Amino acid sequence: MPSPQSKRISGPPRGGLWLLRTLLSLGAVLLLLAAPALAQKEPEPAPAPSAGPPAPYDPDLQRLAEILGALQYLRTVCKANEGQKWRDQMQALIDAEAPDGERRRRIVANYNRGYRGFQQTYRTCTPAADLAIRRYLDEGAKIAREITARYAN
Repeated sequence: MPSPQSKRISGPPRGGLWLLRTLLSLGAVLLLLAAPALAQKEPEPAPAPSAGPPAPYDPDLQRLAEILGALQYLRTVCKANEGQKWRDQMQALIDAEAPDGERRRRIVANYNRGYRGFQQTYRTCTPAADLAIRRYLDEGAKIAREITARYAN
């Protein structure tokens, strides 16, 4: 099993205005993967609290980062054979958003919290892990749609 260190997001931000394209791509991927779970609508957990974000969508972005970390671990433990797909999506989001300093640290910390939280709980794929995957796919797709709809102007 890969170490948590190998899953961390690293490297300098590249900047740019790719956020919209990245969010749309991420939303499309999440929607496609969540399609089977759409029939089983469950209540969504409340977003993680955030400390004074500089951008109005930062709480959603931080929650999305946590979801991507959780999906990276859970889809791997459930043998989805996706490689580093969710980590790569998170890196693309960071590259598009180009956060710096504390803002970047919070986004990366949320990704790692999502990954490690499930790493401590699940060593094998279980029905509960499958349910968590479906819920996170739904929630991630919803967040990506809302950010895009609200802030794409």
